[in-house]
Amino acid sequence: MLDIAEELNRWVEQGRDFAVATVVAISGSAPRQPGAALAVDGDGTAIGSVSGGCVEGAVYELCRQALEDGETVLERFGYSDDDAFAVGLTCGGVIDILVTPVPAGSPARGAFAAALAAAARGEAAALARIAEGPAELMGRALVVRGDGSYEGGLGGHPELDRTLAEEARAMLDAGRTGVVEMGADGRLCGEPLKVLVEASVPPPRMIVFGAIDFASALVRIGKFLGYHVTLCDARPVFATRRRFPEADEIVVDWPHRYLESTDVDGRTVLCVLTHDAKFDVPLLELALRLPVAYVGAMGSRRTHEDRNKRLRDVGVSELELARLRSPIGLDLGARSPEETALSIAAEIVANRRGGTGTSLTGAHVPIHHDGSKTAMARIGVVA
Repeated sequence: MLDIAEELNRWVEQGRDFAVATVVAISGSAPRQPGAALAVDGDGTAIGSVSGGCVEGAVYELCRQALEDGETVLERFGYSDDDAFAVGLTCGGVIDILVTPVPAGSPARGAFAAALAAAARGEAAALARIAEGPAELMGRALVVRGDGSYEGGLGGHPELDRTLAEEARAMLDAGRTGVVEMGADGRLCGEPLKVLVEASVPPPRMIVFGAIDFASALVRIGKFLGYHVTLCDARPVFATRRRFPEADEIVVDWPHRYLESTDVDGRTVLCVLTHDAKFDVPLLELALRLPVAYVGAMGSRRTHEDRNKRLRDVGVSELELARLRSPIGLDLGARSPEETALSIAAEIVANRRGGTGTSLTGAHVPIHHDGSKTAMARIGVVA
């Protein structure tokens, strides 16, 4: 739901009644991820999508019904001989969708409003709702902020909100949306609950070092993928707004000095395109020791071998070197800056989602990978 926060926040400010349908879980070739949402207001206006078009009509009617009867429901859409073409879900996947009415004056309205406002401002927030559990808890919501504070509540046992806030905070730190299972007493005992936790975090960072023509193409594709893109180079004549109009930030500084001073996290990707030892070595010595998602460096295989030797000479370990993606990018046969940027972006996506980079034609590998566990392990959220 927080993926359509800006428009939904306007609906809240205008006092509109609305119902929201949110993807809770998927399996198989489902087209959208948990957290994707479709919302419908009292006039029948719809925003968002839960399936890229497959089941929108059926879900729209569920939202209209929820506005009429005030009931929160969990519905499953899947492929079968009877219903596949009736609802349009012909891809063979299964989608669980939670439909929640949020009329003005409802007990959960305040938590929804707080989460939507924070997400619309680009601030970190997580919204938790019961997906499966006792009827008296359905429809309530709890919002957790980046500092761990929370408001709203699910009712029931007094420990439930506190425990859930801790779980939601961990998922918020990882930028992950998903389902948490726990007991109604906030522990593993009692009646089991399934709670949908939606995390909204600021866009992940892509930092591109080296103001070259390949960097210009990479900045553009980074923006297309939803990154907050910073271009850094020590040479002011090259690091200019005119040459990199799409960059969110342009920094004129020595790359390693800038990296020392800026904030990074487990979603940050670092792309080193300078292929100049005086820049690369101090930068990569630092980068390979940071808890970031990806570190890649441009250069020929000869440059790569020379760079690795220099990094070993300054004390970089073999385990740290193993994190370096060099030469940067997947083997696409790329030549132009745009093609090279595509190969780098493809490697970043494969690394993030757990993909292999193998052609899907004739390959017996999943089309969609769940890279969330790998990503969480990488940043220390899970073992």
